[in-house]
Amino acid sequence: MSNLIAIIAGEPNSINSEIIAKAWKKKGKVKNIFVIGNYDILKKQIQKLNIKIPLIQINKVESFTRQDKLYVLDVPLKFKSIFNVDTSASKTYIFKSFEIAHDLAINKKIKGFINTSIEKKIFTNKFLGVTEYLSNKNKVNNEEVMMIHNKQLSVVPLTTHVDIKNVTNKITFNLIKKKINTLNKFYLKLFKKRPRIGVLGLNPHNSENKYNSIENKIIKPAIIKLKKQKIDIHGPFSADTAFNEKNINTYDVLVGMYHDQVLGPFKALYGYDAINITLGLKYLRLSPDHGVARDIVGLNKANPQSLISAINFLSRIND
Repeated sequence: MSNLIAIIAGEPNSINSEIIAKAWKKKGKVKNIFVIGNYDILKKQIQKLNIKIPLIQINKVESFTRQDKLYVLDVPLKFKSIFNVDTSASKTYIFKSFEIAHDLAINKKIKGFINTSIEKKIFTNKFLGVTEYLSNKNKVNNEEVMMIHNKQLSVVPLTTHVDIKNVTNKITFNLIKKKINTLNKFYLKLFKKRPRIGVLGLNPHNSENKYNSIENKIIKPAIIKLKKQKIDIHGPFSADTAFNEKNINTYDVLVGMYHDQVLGPFKALYGYDAINITLGLKYLRLSPDHGVARDIVGLNKANPQSLISAINFLSRIND
């Protein structure tokens, strides 16, 4: 397998060009990284930000020669304004970039890829987000896992970008089993250790342990079943105290029932120090744990730390 790492440039109306350029400079001009994106817009955005890095355009990954430049595998994109690209053109461009990265990863021409931020609304017709889109392309629907990770802790939401009113109906015995099995298997593969997993309940105070609660009828039985499979899993814990110091020091992963139940506390604790890893795919896919940050686009104020952390993580992973 190649040791190359691809970075998908993602949403053009964003801070992505800025964090890519800053990460490349801070990482000491990493020689095994290239960008999948439009060369012209990347060059013009970086010049506008007055960040000086040498870019070189290529049309196939085999043209990468590990010189001291940032290579850009060019993807067509029509634009008039460099920070105000038409939504339809942006959507086509992003999907084409993902297709290229997916094919390169499947054919083992890259070690894996990191996609910078995109607007979730481009997926609204069919997929909830990148995680679900890529799981579909990998044919592993409902077994993929979104894991937000740093050296101190990882968190996993069992449901991702789902409206709160629909979460309860999504939480099933089989969903919990599938997701936890994926988490356990791929965590062991990545970190060479079996994770100690803590699971949160859905309702405040675990529904006060009511007999007909989702905690007693679905979550607890799933945990018991998974324990019988020799998975190191515990809970359910009340979400309001799940992120206390004891649990953070005890568990490798805290699993919540919905997105903000675990991502809110995690980001409050760790800020930019996190990366998003999709578990369950046929290759490694990561992303920085932040959005497009439209409020600071073009202002040279973006923090590249999450992208740097993703690059560091993927660089360290042994095949």
